[in-house]
Amino acid sequence: MGDLGRGFGHLLAGQRWVMRRGRWFGFGLLPGLVSLVLYAGALIGLGYGADDLVAWTTPFADDWTSPWQGLFRGFLTALVFGLGLFLAVISFTAVTLLIGEPFYESLSEEVDRSEGGEVPESGLSLAKELWISARDSLRLLGRVLVYGILLFALGFVPVVGQTVVPVIGFCVSGYFLTLELTGVALQRRRMELPQRLALQRSHRAMALGFGVPLVLAFLVPLVAVFLMPGAVAGATLMVRELTGADTESDTDTDPGSDPAAYPAPTAYPAPGQAPAAPQHPANPYASGGTTPPPAPVFGPPPSSYQDPYRQ
Repeated sequence: MGDLGRGFGHLLAGQRWVMRRGRWFGFGLLPGLVSLVLYAGALIGLGYGADDLVAWTTPFADDWTSPWQGLFRGFLTALVFGLGLFLAVISFTAVTLLIGEPFYESLSEEVDRSEGGEVPESGLSLAKELWISARDSLRLLGRVLVYGILLFALGFVPVVGQTVVPVIGFCVSGYFLTLELTGVALQRRRMELPQRLALQRSHRAMALGFGVPLVLAFLVPLVAVFLMPGAVAGATLMVRELTGADTESDTDTDPGSDPAAYPAPTAYPAPGQAPAAPQHPANPYASGGTTPPPAPVFGPPPSSYQDPYRQ
């Protein structure tokens, strides 16, 4: 439960970070707005055509009597739309990050800079970074499709398909959503997809605590657009913890972490023991090896000098 809470805490911290910096919040909205228009059109088209798609793929149910035909095809239509929504949630982040690669990379760098410590840079050209992002997103999308097909098939199982499968679906969505978002900061740290998978696999609970609430929030129309800048900021904060950047920055900035920064403490005598004699600087002339400077010589007073005490 601790890792789950820490993951959710990073999500909230990222939202607070962008809210305190309005310029970066507005800067990060632009890619999400472009993606929103594209996905809204795709989901509207799926909503209108899902029933026709189901009817075309189930010709054996044409002769079924009412209400079984309607119930069966209605259930499949809901599953098709749910699968499309599931893929939209995952791919929305990938497409938005791809569209907004320069925007979100700058935002992630600013988060690192504001938290202190080193600000990693990939050193790659924009074209190379876009190619790596697109390649990794396609790889992750392939994994998501495998899980999506499996969950789609399990949705036909009575009871389990209507209770357990949706929960697993949200967990899978949240896990891969976190993997996409942390990719912005990890790519700047020159970590390839296998390394990113291994890192997140060792912190599954934190990834779920970050991604599952975000998936649930993304189901609300327009919310995904406004949460994306904070999600990228929160993912960067989580990456800093996972890679130890926060610990290093605290060590660099905290003078108390260096014992040499403070003088050694004074040793006090034990009870009943006399204090040690104070240490005085050594006399450089005591050994006789050095001749002390001559004493100053004063001559007679000038003739104009009058001694006030002389009668």
